[in-house]
Amino acid sequence: MDSLIPFTTSGSLVDCVDRKMLVVLRDGRKLHGVLRSYDQFANLVLEDTVERIYAGNTFAEKWCGLFLIRGENVVLLGEIDLDQEDDVPLRQVDYKQLDDYYRQDAAAKKQREEAKAKILYEQKGFCKEGGEGDGY
Repeated sequence: MDSLIPFTTSGSLVDCVDRKMLVVLRDGRKLHGVLRSYDQFANLVLEDTVERIYAGNTFAEKWCGLFLIRGENVVLLGEIDLDQEDDVPLRQVDYKQLDDYYRQDAAAKKQREEAKAKILYEQKGFCKEGGEGDGY
């Protein structure tokens, strides 16, 4: 039984330390960086972190440096295969080119989600989701 303890909960992250990871946060941001540390609450420390935004077949990166992420904000954590990373058919552009498009897209998505939630609440009897902006 003791041999299973390291592979439960955050103990399974041991093999991910010092590897390039993708972290998707609750607010939808996608961070790429090297996992340097974590704790029992899945709080993460990423080094050499960049935030990526996507639009169609293009992407842009913004340098963030050292990043501390609370475990409750992590939706997805996955290792990036360095051999296949460069084979992705996306074209990198300057961050300023995509930033306005990304902000408009995020605002439109928020409006659609609010309209959907309103219909579900008023017409279908669903309860309101967490009022503190918890999308997951």
